[in-house]
Amino acid sequence: MKAIRKILVAVKNPDARRQPGVDKAIRIAKTLGAAVELFHAISTPVFLDLQPLTGTSIAELKRESLAKRQQRLDLLVARARKLGVPASGAVEWDFPPHEAIVRQAVSVRADLVIAECHEGKRRGWLMRLTDWELLRASPMPVLIMKSHKPWRRPRVLAAIDPSHAHAKPSGLDTRIVAEGNLLATALRGSLHLMHANYPSVIGMTLGDPGIDAVTLAASYDAQKAQDKREFEAFAAAAGIPRARRHLVDRSPADAIAVVARKVGADFVVMGAVSRSGLKRLFIGDTAERVLNSLSCDVLVVKPAHFQKRVTGKPRGMRVIGPQPILPLPA
Repeated sequence: MKAIRKILVAVKNPDARRQPGVDKAIRIAKTLGAAVELFHAISTPVFLDLQPLTGTSIAELKRESLAKRQQRLDLLVARARKLGVPASGAVEWDFPPHEAIVRQAVSVRADLVIAECHEGKRRGWLMRLTDWELLRASPMPVLIMKSHKPWRRPRVLAAIDPSHAHAKPSGLDTRIVAEGNLLATALRGSLHLMHANYPSVIGMTLGDPGIDAVTLAASYDAQKAQDKREFEAFAAAAGIPRARRHLVDRSPADAIAVVARKVGADFVVMGAVSRSGLKRLFIGDTAERVLNSLSCDVLVVKPAHFQKRVTGKPRGMRVIGPQPILPLPA
């Protein structure tokens, strides 16, 4: 597995008094001997028809906004350097935010992207549009920070599918475990391994009049036994102690959150894949249920050779021209 030498940290709000996501990113960088790039994208549109009212030109607004946010980032950069972590900071006018983050990560050759999950007022931490699109577009692993709680010997839960029942590339499980083990070792935590043993034979045979209940049950049991053997073999090869192996007889949408709560996971490491024939990362109902139900941090790993999904050139400032005034209805 490629070593993590550069981490891009997407700073959602440089003006925030507390930056728990940045603090956790700095800790990861320090333990891995990596450098951090703190990045903020200004994506707020500028309305031309408001310029005469403010008395500020677009060029002046652009310079002032960049300078103000850069000053805030510089304070965070100084904090990282004080802790012995090589750090730099950059602010760009660019949109949409997820594309800006990926562009910067590719530009600085980051090995990992860390972003803070958006917070909902009533439901706690929620996966919002920017979070989902970042997971879809980023070619490198993305660590979504969903918890403000600092890590103390964290428990890392890696969710794998050695039977590939859910169409995961064969090498992805190895990457998931490698990334999870890297974090667990660096932060002096422990790595747990889980598999949702939910044989796909059920979905393929339901409704087939040629398959009776006895045959279905036999197929289900045989597939479960095979999945268990494959999971145990994979876990043994990865050096995971039996006490930290979790085989759960339920769907991944439920199993991952259940096991995460059971072991008190601080991280969940899971994979993301593309649908066959589509050049778009599959973040569907199952993944949405898993990610929204987790209260801990989540690291999403991509298959090898995953390509970035955004253009390389920043879009710059988003300027919206004067809008026509529609007549009031009679």
